[in-house]
Amino acid sequence: MLQLIATCRRPQLVAAWRNGYLRASTNINWRQERRQASTEVAATTAAAELSNASGMVGFWQTLSNSTPVAYMQDALTQIHDYSGLPWWASIVLSTFLFRSIITLPLTIYQHKITARIEMIALEMPALVEELKREAAIAKQKFKWSDKQTTIVYKRSIKKQWQNLIVRDNCHPMKTVIVLWGQIPLWIFQSVALRNLVYLLPDPMALQAQITATEMTIGGFGWIPNLTVVDSSYILPVTLGLINLAIIEVQSMTRTRPPTRLQNIANNVFRGLSVVMVPVACTVPSALCVYWVASSSFGLAQNLLLLSPDVRRAVGIPKTPTEVEHPYEQLWIKIQKRARILDETPADKTATK
Repeated sequence: MLQLIATCRRPQLVAAWRNGYLRASTNINWRQERRQASTEVAATTAAAELSNASGMVGFWQTLSNSTPVAYMQDALTQIHDYSGLPWWASIVLSTFLFRSIITLPLTIYQHKITARIEMIALEMPALVEELKREAAIAKQKFKWSDKQTTIVYKRSIKKQWQNLIVRDNCHPMKTVIVLWGQIPLWIFQSVALRNLVYLLPDPMALQAQITATEMTIGGFGWIPNLTVVDSSYILPVTLGLINLAIIEVQSMTRTRPPTRLQNIANNVFRGLSVVMVPVACTVPSALCVYWVASSSFGLAQNLLLLSPDVRRAVGIPKTPTEVEHPYEQLWIKIQKRARILDETPADKTATK
């Protein structure tokens, strides 16, 4: 002990011990500061992510509590209560009902506008020839240059086209009117069904609890519980196939060669149809039932409006490009697409 005390009294050893202690203290402080800095960075990142997430949560909460969704939610409940059907059948019935009332008339109107545009396009060649003659006469009379004549000629064609559109009330923008009805309907009904599954907007409401309980036993076949995902993936895959069928039917029944923009749009919608499959695998089966029912109605609607008799019955005017036997032509194109029949040189040229 005396030797240890004597040794510790030596200034060199004391200085060495102090230096070692200070280094150790410095290292500990540096580690603590580094740890604190990393914690602050993590906290900042988490706060930013939480802010973004709260923004999305706020958006979905606003949509979930919106008046149109509340009306849709109430309508779905009323249809189920008055029909006495199980929830899966009630969802299908409400889907067909809403689409028949909202999107079917808009689709018929869209076809009428498209037919009128096609009919007035047939009047343009005669008007173009007349405008060419008038432009040539005006060029000689007023000593216009070629550039001036071209400007006046194009302006006259545009004016004549606008006059025809006003005369027949068929502005091209009206051809997308169906989207203004179909997209909001799809969103509101999807959110309303989600609310019914998750007891929203008020989980403590008795009606919400009763509805959610009924949905747990309101399924069919392999999905008796509509509040859980379809683990068999039958409905999600069916949804993707039906959406792809809609796109291909529209593509194969087109009487004119597709434009570059139409080809791009078809490829985009094909990609969205594929993307919807994994999305449908993560949502409750009630939403899958609705999406499959809605897409099935859309496919049947497109096939039905191919018939000339149906088109005349709903007031769609006949056009020169209308096919007399659309279903036979569609079947032949399906066989060619499946390589069952050989394509003719004309078909190959059109495909290219």
